[in-house]
Amino acid sequence: MSKPHYHAVIWIDHREARVFHFNSIDVERLVLHPDNPTKHIHHKANSIGSGHGSPDHDYLQAVAESVADAGTVLITGPANAKNELADHIRLHDPGQAKTIAGIETVDHPSDPQLVAYAKTYLKATDRMQP
Repeated sequence: MSKPHYHAVIWIDHREARVFHFNSIDVERLVLHPDNPTKHIHHKANSIGSGHGSPDHDYLQAVAESVADAGTVLITGPANAKNELADHIRLHDPGQAKTIAGIETVDHPSDPQLVAYAKTYLKATDRMQP
């Protein structure tokens, strides 16, 4: 029987979320996509609004639920979706928000690179826990 997965890392943008649950010897991968992925919006001069689409709450909720059983979560991504996810979790499940170990800007790593980064990052934060 394998050890349970305590840690999770999420790489998220507005088109997909790659979620990895892992321990020292095993990794499980899950990929989630929003029902209506946002297209890149170009902001026009003299127009009202920021030019950004609003967060897809169903997508963010599905991603949050995918790591609900993790003890520690690292949220990564290249742009603002990582912050939208963290804000969503804080708003809708403050208990789960306590599992967020960090939010880091990470461009487009391969799956093995992302898991290696998360292991190193979380190992460092684990040492800081009492």
